[in-house]
Amino acid sequence: MTTPSGPHDHDAGLRADLPRLLGRRRALALLGGAGLAGLAAACAPPDRPGRGEAGGPGGAVESGSPGEIPQETAGPFPGDGSNGPNVLQEAGVVRRDIRPSFGALTGVAEGAPLTLDLTVTSAAGVALPGAAVYVWHCDRSGAYSLYDVADQNYLRGVQVADRDGRVTFTSIFPAAYAGRWPHVHFEVYPDLARATGGDAAITTSQLAFPESVCRQVYALSGYEDSTGNLDDVTLTDDTVFADGVDSQLARMGGDPATGLVAALTVPVV
Repeated sequence: MTTPSGPHDHDAGLRADLPRLLGRRRALALLGGAGLAGLAAACAPPDRPGRGEAGGPGGAVESGSPGEIPQETAGPFPGDGSNGPNVLQEAGVVRRDIRPSFGALTGVAEGAPLTLDLTVTSAAGVALPGAAVYVWHCDRSGAYSLYDVADQNYLRGVQVADRDGRVTFTSIFPAAYAGRWPHVHFEVYPDLARATGGDAAITTSQLAFPESVCRQVYALSGYEDSTGNLDDVTLTDDTVFADGVDSQLARMGGDPATGLVAALTVPVV
């Protein structure tokens, strides 16, 4: 396994990704988002509550505020075909457990167990069943599959939202690498066909983890470099979350020994 030797240029902010974001993919995303929001309003059951909720250990987790989740950079390691590898068109990418590599690749990402629990809604809080969510993040050494670790495609996967707009992924807690607050990337597509067919995502964003949970995880074996990296960055100076993280901060349950759950409501256009 390759461990990055210095800070990633990943997530350098909107300036770094502006040429790509203003290209064909972003134009298609804006059109796709309008269509999805309209579809959700037309098809939503009349008795649904105004906000989506994601369940965590011990019951429901309080939902986030209404309004679209902030659009963020996908960085240089998305693996969605926008800058090289396209894992979305590989057989086997639709899966709940994203710890192992799949297809012709073998290997398993080790680390503290984590369940990602995302609920996709419209900006008004109406659940969006059938939306497809692609998630990816670094391993416990701070490396990204397909790029830093070219012979692996672990910690990447797609799920389709259920009738409540909910998707779940079995994963591991990511490292804190130099220059970034610990996070998970995700893209939302109107449906599975467009996620795996090369269309643009309607939303690209990131989930952040609370500091207290990060400290607990990074005390475990295998995360030795993460504590120091976390000491060198804060949410208020992170290149992505510095402008506000309230709607992107995961609601946590469980514990590092038996398994953590990170829940987030994801309102899209």
